[in-house]
Amino acid sequence: MRRNFRSALLFRSLLLQSLLAAFLLLAASTSARAQTEANFQEWEKFDFAQQSIELAQLQEMPLEDLRLLRGLVFGRHGRVFKDADIRDYLKDRPWFKPDPNFQNSLLNQTERTNLDIIREAEAKKHDFIEPGDLRFHRERPFTVEQLGEHTAGEWRILLAEVEAIHGKQFDSEPWLKQYFEERYWYEPSAQYDPKQLSKVERQNIQTIAAAQKKQRHLALSPGDMELFENQPLTEKMLVGLSLHELRLLRNEVYARHGRVFGPDWLQQYFDFQPWYRAREEGQKPTELSATEKQNVDTIVAYEKRLRDELSAKPISRSLLEGLFAEDARKLRSEIYARHGKVFKDKSLQKYFASLDWYKADPSYSDRSLNSMERKNAAAILAYERKADSVQNAVEG
Repeated sequence: MRRNFRSALLFRSLLLQSLLAAFLLLAASTSARAQTEANFQEWEKFDFAQQSIELAQLQEMPLEDLRLLRGLVFGRHGRVFKDADIRDYLKDRPWFKPDPNFQNSLLNQTERTNLDIIREAEAKKHDFIEPGDLRFHRERPFTVEQLGEHTAGEWRILLAEVEAIHGKQFDSEPWLKQYFEERYWYEPSAQYDPKQLSKVERQNIQTIAAAQKKQRHLALSPGDMELFENQPLTEKMLVGLSLHELRLLRNEVYARHGRVFGPDWLQQYFDFQPWYRAREEGQKPTELSATEKQNVDTIVAYEKRLRDELSAKPISRSLLEGLFAEDARKLRSEIYARHGKVFKDKSLQKYFASLDWYKADPSYSDRSLNSMERKNAAAILAYERKADSVQNAVEG
């Protein structure tokens, strides 16, 4: 009886402590929100279209407030944000008029300059480098440790951003093209040339690739084949790479000898690699070394095994790990493409039509898939629905 009484007292004491902690946390949160509201009452009076911000004004502002301040600049033009915090803040402003047709062209030069200063202040407060920060590292090298960990979509954006700063267009990757076209700072240029990249920017691209490879536990990735001109590959080194990445890796061996490729998507990919130099018309192709030929054969054999497994055994998690939704969709579509499916999506159809094994079959039916192919397609689709997409990437 006495033991039960003591237990009840202890339970009541713990309950009171929990309630007190919750009350103090709520009070602190309410106080912080009130302080934010007070600070932003002044910023809401600021005319971002006519007045200029100075970096010194933002040095003491918390990162969360800087993000809201950025939203405030866009909010004057009705931009609707995916970011819940910015969206909820703007929703409560009586002056905010949501405009689903918002375009960055509505911003004047003063607003763009102010946004640059806000973004620079944000970049300085990030624990790790994030999409949108690379404009402030054009002449500042960084380390793998400074990059931290990212989703697959963010890694792709970080790599692309180095070149997007110089106006590179991403016609072969529609989702990436759309992403950068939505950035206020992006100006596409038909005259973009990888030679425009500085030595530091080239170094940073290699660092990003190394960090991504480390997070995905990859032994190598596209762009690394210069390290294997005289070193044989093993299948173990290829584990974790997608079929698309394996195709890039295999063709990179030829690209480093200047080969010009037939498929547009493949030629465009190598055109934008800083190291690529296309062989001039009439120039005799250089021969692959014995090791390079062996490496191509190793990659081809591994590709074939993965393709065969898609129809013969359950797909492994390692093959999907690191892919974002758009690439997972391409892998799932490969199961159907192996039976000749003609795709309504033009970019998808163009991709498979460029592969020598693809034979379009107008009479294709899903009934031609075996039970394992159906299961694997369903497994990839389930992963695809949960995978990161570029549409969920950082807004800026």
